[in-house]
Amino acid sequence: MSFKRLAPLLLLAAFIAAAFALRLDRYLTLDALRDNRTALTALVESHAIVAAIGFLLAYAGVVALSLPGATIMTLAGGFLFGVPFGATLTVVGATLGATLLFIIARSALGDVLRARAGPFLARMAEGFRKDAFSYLLFLRLVPAFPFWAVNLAPALLGMRLAPYVAATALGIVPGTTVYTAFGASLGQVFYAGGEVRLKDVFSPTLIAALVGLGVLSLLPIALRRFREARR
Repeated sequence: MSFKRLAPLLLLAAFIAAAFALRLDRYLTLDALRDNRTALTALVESHAIVAAIGFLLAYAGVVALSLPGATIMTLAGGFLFGVPFGATLTVVGATLGATLLFIIARSALGDVLRARAGPFLARMAEGFRKDAFSYLLFLRLVPAFPFWAVNLAPALLGMRLAPYVAATALGIVPGTTVYTAFGASLGQVFYAGGEVRLKDVFSPTLIAALVGLGVLSLLPIALRRFREARR
C-alpha cells in the first residue's frame, strides 16, 4: 500500500492521539456545559452565525475523531440553538464527520481488507452491498451500536458513498431530535441546580419506538427476499 493512500489515515490517527493527549474529551461533559453556559449563550447571542458554524464544525470533528462526546454535543445544540436549528446543525455536523471518516477508511483500508477477507466477510460484504441502505438505516435508528463502529463498517464492506450519506442523515434524525429537545430544557435544570443524567433521556417507550423504526427499515429486505423465494 502506498504512503499516499495511508497519509489521510495516519493524519487522522495523529489528530485522535493529540485530542486524547490534550484531554479534549473533558470539555465534552454536562458539567463543562453547565459551568460555561453563560459564556456560550452570550457567544450565540452576539455572534449567532459564527457560533453556529463553529458548532457544526466542532461536531463534525468530534465524530470524525471518534471522541466520546457526540451525545453531549447534541444536548448542547438544543441548549444553545433550540430544537429545530440545533437538530439541523447536529444532523449536518454528524453526517459531515461520519462521511469524512468513511472516505478515509474506505480509501486507506477498504480494498486491502476486502482483498484479504475470508469467505464469511466476503458473503457479508455482498449482502451489505445489496441492501446497504436498509441495513445502515437500521443501525443508525437503533441506539444499540457504537456510532464510530457504524461509521467504519460500511466503508470496509464496500458501501457506496451516496446511500451511506443518505442513510446516515435520515437514520440519526429521530434520536437527534429527542436529545436536542432534552438539551433545550437544560437551561431550567441548570438554573434550578438540578442534576442531569444521560440515562434520563431514553425511556423504555422511546427505546421501543426507535427499535420499531429500525425494524420497519428492514421491511424492504424482507419483501425482496420473500419475492425471490417465491420465484
